[in-house]
Amino acid sequence: MILHAYDYLFAIGVIFAFLDAWNIGANDVANSFATSVSSRSLTMMQAMLIATVCEFAGAMAVGARVAETIRTKIIPPKLYAANPAMLMLAMVCAVVGSSTYLTIATRLGMPVSTTHSIMGGVIGAGVASVGAAQINWGWTGVSAVFAAWAIAPGLAGAFGAIIFLITKYGVMRRKNPVKAAFITIPFYFILTSSLVAMLIVWKGASSKIKLTNAQVTGTIIGVGFGMGALVTIFFLPYLWRKLIQGDWQLKWYHIPLGPLVLRRGEIPPNPGHDLVKNYYAGHLTVEQLEAKRVAALADPEAALRAPVGDEKLATDATTAKGSDDGSAGPVHHVHHEKPVYKSMIGEKPEGPWYSAVGLFWWAKRIFLHGVDKDVVGSQGGQSFLSGDLEAMHARAEHHDNEAEYMFSFLQVLTAATASFAHGANDVSNAVGPFATIFLIWHTGQLGSKTPVPDWILAFGGVAIILGLWLYGYNIMRNLGNRITLHSPSRGFSMELGSAITVILATRLKLPVSTTQCISGATVGVGLCSGDWRTINWRMVAWIYMGWIITLPVTGIISGCLMGIIINAPRWGLAQGAK
Repeated sequence: MILHAYDYLFAIGVIFAFLDAWNIGANDVANSFATSVSSRSLTMMQAMLIATVCEFAGAMAVGARVAETIRTKIIPPKLYAANPAMLMLAMVCAVVGSSTYLTIATRLGMPVSTTHSIMGGVIGAGVASVGAAQINWGWTGVSAVFAAWAIAPGLAGAFGAIIFLITKYGVMRRKNPVKAAFITIPFYFILTSSLVAMLIVWKGASSKIKLTNAQVTGTIIGVGFGMGALVTIFFLPYLWRKLIQGDWQLKWYHIPLGPLVLRRGEIPPNPGHDLVKNYYAGHLTVEQLEAKRVAALADPEAALRAPVGDEKLATDATTAKGSDDGSAGPVHHVHHEKPVYKSMIGEKPEGPWYSAVGLFWWAKRIFLHGVDKDVVGSQGGQSFLSGDLEAMHARAEHHDNEAEYMFSFLQVLTAATASFAHGANDVSNAVGPFATIFLIWHTGQLGSKTPVPDWILAFGGVAIILGLWLYGYNIMRNLGNRITLHSPSRGFSMELGSAITVILATRLKLPVSTTQCISGATVGVGLCSGDWRTINWRMVAWIYMGWIITLPVTGIISGCLMGIIINAPRWGLAQGAK
């Protein structure tokens, strides 16, 4: 029986649940892809396309399991057995409080925990409606979530640090890091692919997949070694031809040729093309930065005119520093100039807006506005929170670019894994309460054992993707290189460490904060890149402050709204009439 008397509550729930999920996409997009974009492994457009597929797949395949925790574990539904509409109102207030706070935080560029946000909303509404004593503060409710919040950053940091240390000393610091990376890449692919399979088919991870323990183990091992075989057959020949033999004409679409790429014939002389992009462009080493600043003292006007990481200034500074008379030995190119960002939208064309060219330009501006952003370039801006980014980045060790290139492919896979895990966990933040709103409105009963409908998971997944596309760049600018220097090997370690933590949380039905996971992994890897000064502790403190205030602020908004409504005369009369 549909409760038509509360159609307005259902309508409000739809609007604010969508806004909540939209903000989850806009705020948490950095959790999965800020590291990939910041390290230049992916462009913004590539990241958004991959995220679209993985976020939606994660929401649909695994999202229902975690949504049950948000929906039924914090406030026991049986407390509202005599008046299900009260629980419906509590969930509406929860999503209103959560979405309101997330909208403000996202606008301010504060990467907060969307899990904290909805949890605060649910707790606040519950306290206002049934009292604090009735909230499930035990291990099966709030305590488990609090424990996950405390453990997740440290655990992700430990995983990320271990993975990066193995990579750093086992590959990057070897005498020939390119060959070392070539040998280890298949093993990394096996590990990462096994984790993806584990997330999907682990017993209880999805109600749609029923496998025995032996079948689960076989599937995980099979997927991992199957990916390892594909990488060995198709990807390794490509890497050998490109990096070891120096085939500068080889393109990514030659990968499916497998061993046939080794028979492409002689390689013509390289006219000066770089085999791979410079992942450290715009980032100076300690020596180069010192030389640059010495030159800046000698010629302040030139320093003001030169961009950060300017090649000419750095080389001139090296010459000036070499001897007392400024006549040092040979000058070496440092290749740390910032790459020029090319807009996909382009300049506004001449002529009326309603012309074919004008309409096409406006269409690109509308649909690509959130993607056509120079996220990496904007991360270099100076502010109180960023501090001296040049000095912080200079303290991080620079590794071989060709070895880093191999890890860029792994980082794409780990980013996709993290995005899938993000969709699995964070879709519950919006659709958990909304599922309760819909089920009570549609049936008039609590239905605590009723599974979350697929269309609600799809509703949340679509809203997350829209928020990610339209406004995700705003949070991306505050993460990535503003916390520590990123590169493909570092980003891979961060993302895999975070993904492992989220996978464990999904298995245990804990709605952990993916913001905390990737932030903890970023700090863990950053500490292993140099010394403690390779981390921007101001930004870390800013993020932690956002986590601390999120739950109480959303709880107060939700609780006050709930208290005002249930004590209003109209609501009281309506409940009495019922």
